[in-house]
Amino acid sequence: MTFTTANMQQAAVGARPVPSMRRSFAEPRNLRSFILTVFVWFLAVVAAVPLFSVLYMLISQGGARLSLDLFTELPPAGFMPGGGFGNAIIGTLVMVGIGSAISIPLGILGGTYLGAIAPTGKLTETVRFVAKVLTGFPSILVGVFVFGAIVQAMGTFSALAGGVALAIGMLPTVLLTSEQAIRMVPQRMKDAATGIGCTSTQTVLKVVLPTALPGIMTGIMLGIASAAGESAPLLFTALFSSFWLESLVEPTASLSILIYNFSGMPFPNQIQLAWSASLVLVLIVLVFNILSRLFGSRKV
Repeated sequence: MTFTTANMQQAAVGARPVPSMRRSFAEPRNLRSFILTVFVWFLAVVAAVPLFSVLYMLISQGGARLSLDLFTELPPAGFMPGGGFGNAIIGTLVMVGIGSAISIPLGILGGTYLGAIAPTGKLTETVRFVAKVLTGFPSILVGVFVFGAIVQAMGTFSALAGGVALAIGMLPTVLLTSEQAIRMVPQRMKDAATGIGCTSTQTVLKVVLPTALPGIMTGIMLGIASAAGESAPLLFTALFSSFWLESLVEPTASLSILIYNFSGMPFPNQIQLAWSASLVLVLIVLVFNILSRLFGSRKV
C-alpha cells in the first residue's frame, strides 16, 4: 500500500490529540470573565428597576382612566367629576411646534457652519462653547429670561413665549448633533463632489446634508422629546389655562404644568387625571425617542 505526502500529513494531524473547546471555569481567565458578566447583568437589572417601577405605576394608576373623554374635554374644577386634558395636549403640541419651527432651521444652519463651512476658527469655537454651555443650562433660567424679554414686553403669558423658551432649550441639541453628523460624512465623498465640478454650496446641499440626514433627524427627535416634557420654562412663559387655545398670545395649558398643578390638589379626580396625563406625556416622549432611534439606524 502506498501513501502520498498528503495522506501522511493527514495521518500525522489525526494522531495529535484534539484540544477541548469546552470552557473550563478552572482557568482564572474564564472564571473572572464569568463573574464580571454576572456582575454587569446584575447592575443592568438594578438600573432597570426604577424605570420599570415608574412605568408600572403610570400604567396601573393612569391607564384606568384612559378614554376618549380625556382627549376631548377640559380640566374639571374642584369637586367636579370627569373631565379631561384635551386643551393641555393641544397646547403642548402647539408650543413644541413653535419651538421646533425656530430651533430646527437655526440648529441645522449652525451645525452646517460648524461642521462643513468653517470647522475651525474663533467664531466656530465660541459658538460651539456657548452651545455646550446651554446644554447644561438650568431650564428654569431660560424661562426667567424669556419672561423678562417677551412676557413682560407683551404684557401677558402666551403660547408664543412658551414656544420661544422651548426653542432655546432645543437649539443646542439640534446644533451639536447636526455638527457631529456632518463631521461624520466621509471626506472622500466631499472630494469626489469637488472633483466633478461641484461648488461648495452644491457639495453641502447635494452630498453632505443628505448623507448626514439620519444623524440630524436623531438630534431633532431628541430635542423635541426633551422639549415636550419641560415644565419649568413654561411656568414663567405660558403659565396655564383651563380653556381651549384660541390665540398664540394668551396663557396656554400644557401637560407638564397640568401634572404639576393637579398632583398637589386634594381632590381624587384631579390626582387621577394627573396620573393619566403623566402616562400620555411619557408615551409622547417615548414615540419621539423611538423615532430618533429609527432615523439613527437608517443608512443613506
